[in-house]
Amino acid sequence: MPGADLKNAPGTFRGLGNGSPHGTKWALSLLTYLTMAPDRGAETLAADSATVTASFNSLVLENGNPSSLQSPDPTIEQSQSIPPHLSHDPATNAKRTDPFQFGQRYLSEQDDVFEYNAWDHVAPDDEHLAFAQEQFAKQRAAPVSAFDYKRFNEQPEKWWDLFYKQKSATFFKDRKWLVQEFPVLAEVTKADAGPKVVLEVGAGAGNTAFPVMKINENPELRVWAVDFSKRAVETMRAAEDYATIAEGRDERKGSMRAEVWDVAGEDLPEGMEESIADVVIMIFIFSALSPRQWARAVRNVWRVLKPGGEVLFRDYGRGDLAQVRFKAGRWMEENFYVRGDGTRVYFFEKEELESIWTGQYWSSKLYNQPHRNGDKVQGISETEAGDNMTQGPNTNAGDEILEGPVAQFDILNLDVDRRLIVNRQRRIKMYRCWLQGRFKKPLSS
Repeated sequence: MPGADLKNAPGTFRGLGNGSPHGTKWALSLLTYLTMAPDRGAETLAADSATVTASFNSLVLENGNPSSLQSPDPTIEQSQSIPPHLSHDPATNAKRTDPFQFGQRYLSEQDDVFEYNAWDHVAPDDEHLAFAQEQFAKQRAAPVSAFDYKRFNEQPEKWWDLFYKQKSATFFKDRKWLVQEFPVLAEVTKADAGPKVVLEVGAGAGNTAFPVMKINENPELRVWAVDFSKRAVETMRAAEDYATIAEGRDERKGSMRAEVWDVAGEDLPEGMEESIADVVIMIFIFSALSPRQWARAVRNVWRVLKPGGEVLFRDYGRGDLAQVRFKAGRWMEENFYVRGDGTRVYFFEKEELESIWTGQYWSSKLYNQPHRNGDKVQGISETEAGDNMTQGPNTNAGDEILEGPVAQFDILNLDVDRRLIVNRQRRIKMYRCWLQGRFKKPLSS
């Protein structure tokens, strides 16, 4: 499995399977989800409906359901002294009203970490941090070859075409949690919302677009689902739900259009005008771009959004388990990797995303990080930079500097979602880290 480290390391999958056929099958299923799924976010650890409510407080693996990860029978009578957020019964779990609260199951010193399947707002412990730093050092010391660096970055769309060719349309789970995390989607889908345009970037097999259309009651809603993989777009167009919507069988459901589009390209999606979208959805897509593509991607999102329009964003945070487990030959640049299937992934810091989306990144010296590039950059030699690495004074070498004003979004929300996922039987801890935000194009734009 690409990137999976099964040696005795904190936060990894040591002991999964335990030699039994059932356990081994479940362990391989888990590793497949965690190493192959491009989302690798909350939905790749999909929750069992018996233990999770819309509050998204609890996280259990849907694929396989070993008894070690199931909550006790919810019919077990709960003590009146147990706070709702610590109850095993989903019927009594406290419902959060702030989407960016990211759960209410806090881990205190008195709690048994292995009593529940997941804990919210848990920072990695010292043991895991030390292991992570050791892993990062090993990754940097064994980067991809110059040949692989070139082939994985020259035509990234072909690797996603191959990915969707090999995976079925049901490989990913529908993101039913979107409305909970981004209430604006509930607003634009109301029957009386009026003309609204939603653009999903990196739509994949439609696991965001289709759930939005299913809850939609707005006959004037238009959803554009775009991806730079032709295979992904073909998968969406082949879906029965797409045919139903495209043929107008349900007038309440508005319209949906799936198109091939590279968000880091020069043109807008076919048929789309500038300043037309009310909402742009970017879920685990920005991380698939090279740092040298960020400027044009942000500019294109700015172009399609109306003044006052919002970007709904969720992606990988630095130090996430997915980053820690990468093995030798996957590191391309600092925090930027290639998976075993040829697709790419970047892991962000909160401050880094703030800088990118507000436009400060392009003139800031804060992000002077080492990276792989064939170009020589002023002020530093290859010897000073290290093997196969150069370092630029302000931005990554090869960053595209666009003419004209820099896109400057307002940050409405941007927070770190940290989860501690545990295997209660084998007493294994897995630290996940995601970043979630809402960015607004100013009305004065």
